[in-house]
Amino acid sequence: MQVEHTVSDYDEDLRFLTQKISAMGGQAERMVERAIDALIRSDHKLAETVVADDIVLDNGQRDIDEKAVLVIVKRQPMAQDLREIIGAIRISADLERIGDLGKNIAKRVSVVTEYRQPVSFYRGLQALTDLALTQLKFVLDAYSTRSISQIEVVRDRDDQTDAKYTSLFRELLTYMMEDPRNITPCTHLLFCAKNLERIGDHATNIAETVYYISTGEQMPIERPKDDTSHEVTITKG
Repeated sequence: MQVEHTVSDYDEDLRFLTQKISAMGGQAERMVERAIDALIRSDHKLAETVVADDIVLDNGQRDIDEKAVLVIVKRQPMAQDLREIIGAIRISADLERIGDLGKNIAKRVSVVTEYRQPVSFYRGLQALTDLALTQLKFVLDAYSTRSISQIEVVRDRDDQTDAKYTSLFRELLTYMMEDPRNITPCTHLLFCAKNLERIGDHATNIAETVYYISTGEQMPIERPKDDTSHEVTITKG
């Protein structure tokens, strides 16, 4: 919970940062959801919208950086106030990167849809999306309430996202082995899957930042990592 200050403008500055993070979080979620929707439904116009919307997150990060510097210079914050400001800078960078990852998925729609596949072909990708976005929703809620009760759970869930990514990696390799015509679309889907796995990593970064804001302490460096895609091999039977 943020502390009320005797200077009301100071509170307004801090609220600006919080509200801007909330807006960026919602935008990042929508971009990823729409990018995957465009991919599954071969919706080129929706994909173009996602790519164009990336500027919103770019501008949001710039606004937060500028406001943060101004507040530090004017208010010389300490303790939790300073953590709030530094935390906003860190979280906005993660959200801007999530937007970039969503945009990168959307940019592959035109190529993937040239090799149209049944909806079932994308089931694993949708499941990975759901996991990554669930992580993101949890940490954004934690930021809005400054609650750390679920932070460790969110961090631990990253191993589920990694495990799903590894499973999908293996599945897509199998499709390529079964039919050479799948090589091009599956290669692009592998990049999309990696982008989703990275979104889970950024959500974990945000969770760690929320913990720092609330407690003044850093979480342990070690975090669960179950992405074993580098070990995957497919043997042709």
